[in-house]
Amino acid sequence: MTSSVPASLLTAVGSPATSLSDNEVRDHIHSFLEAMGTRRDVLILPPDFTRFHSQAGVITRIICEYYSFIKSRDDDDDDNESNEADEQSSAPQIQIIPALGTHAPMTHQQIQHMFGAALATKTPSPFVTHNWRSDVVTIGYAPEEMVESATRGMVREKWPAQLNRLVWDKRRELHDNEDGHLPPLVISVGQVVPHEVMGMANFNKNLFVGTGGVESINLSHFIGAVYGMENLMGRGHNPLRSILNYCSEKYLHQLDLWYVLTVMGANEDGEVEMKGLYIGNDVQCYDRACELSLQVNFNLLEKAPTKIIVYLNEEYHSTWLGNKSIYRTRMAIADGGELIVLAPWVDTFGEDAHIDELIRKVGYVGTPQIMEALEKDADLKKNLSAVAHLIHGSSEGRFSITYCPGHLTKDEIEGVGFKFADLNAMKKKYNIEKMRDGWNTRVENGVEEEFYYISNPALGLWAVPSRFEEKCSRESHHMPDKSVVADVQVAADLSGGIGGWKHPPRQDSS
Repeated sequence: MTSSVPASLLTAVGSPATSLSDNEVRDHIHSFLEAMGTRRDVLILPPDFTRFHSQAGVITRIICEYYSFIKSRDDDDDDNESNEADEQSSAPQIQIIPALGTHAPMTHQQIQHMFGAALATKTPSPFVTHNWRSDVVTIGYAPEEMVESATRGMVREKWPAQLNRLVWDKRRELHDNEDGHLPPLVISVGQVVPHEVMGMANFNKNLFVGTGGVESINLSHFIGAVYGMENLMGRGHNPLRSILNYCSEKYLHQLDLWYVLTVMGANEDGEVEMKGLYIGNDVQCYDRACELSLQVNFNLLEKAPTKIIVYLNEEYHSTWLGNKSIYRTRMAIADGGELIVLAPWVDTFGEDAHIDELIRKVGYVGTPQIMEALEKDADLKKNLSAVAHLIHGSSEGRFSITYCPGHLTKDEIEGVGFKFADLNAMKKKYNIEKMRDGWNTRVENGVEEEFYYISNPALGLWAVPSRFEEKCSRESHHMPDKSVVADVQVAADLSGGIGGWKHPPRQDSS
């Protein structure tokens, strides 16, 4: 079967004032799929539950309904049994690999909540769990010169481009001349938003990190940490993204790969809505999505808050995920300020049992101490993503971080370098039902306190002009020769660089 080659950018709709309805999204997805021609094999790569608000679950469902893989919600219930056989006979093979990266596998409840009951209960299940430690193949490398430049000379080795084996098995050469049918269609779905490692999330990150392996994820996260989170966030093009783009151009052309990218933002009532939708097979759709995301998701504050309160919803059950509250606010908070994280669902540190162990052992204690631990610990050297995470979660002594977890103890929180506060007490003090996103005030004992509230850190990046402009003034590719942070670092509250304690101080038993 032959089909004309579609344009590289099929859909580009959106603006800060746009609010795309489900029907509008469905129309755009249907137009895209019609342009793809008839397929026998479709692989969808959405994010996991930690990106619930991306609308990737809705889009995945729309794709499956288009191909009659599941019953459309618009169909009459009476037709369910008669259509079931038609679905089985006419639908292509569809598999769904949530791009977990290092995250824990999705639970059945999460799958049902995000993708709907029809997909969650379908037999056999279309969902494939990605294991970043065992399910990958190395498809090529980015040259060591690119890595050396991005890490300021700290690492001189090739970056391995790794994918889940099932993804790589969809390349064209393995499916040419199969009875004249088109090759497998690979659809990567996700949200573009400022990101602490990549600058801006999604695009080829969804493949190389979301379905990547230990070596690629470890090194990419470490590159991001060394280059500097505050030099990356909100920048669509940077040395790390260049490495991924190089590998995309060199290797991913072997897949019939298309990106469906969303830009999400909150309306005046605080409800999350789709501001933009971009569909294409190259960097154009990513660039266009980045442009809109910076208008929608970048919040430039007139002054630096001395206190920021962040609420973590049910998407955040670990500090590995919940530290987004730190990443997204560190360019806004005042020197000596306090970040309070209300985290009812947090019950662990790492998404991976071994990473959790390393976090507990080292702590979020500031870059100098973390790098010193790296030099001495062979296990850390094998888990650079953990090193990067610890650096990202450290305030470098500039502000304090108080965690209020639902399921971790005071000793556990203080043991990794954060301050601890009781969740129920803090929720009474800072009532999430009464606070609004942005500036708030509260009065206690006649004293007025001003603070800034964020109900979902995944939706944006917050900064003040002075700090953002200071970072912007640096040329991205002209980095300092040596250390990541200043040689002289003053720790706050005897913290070792974080604002809590490296380890809880020993009590004198005498």
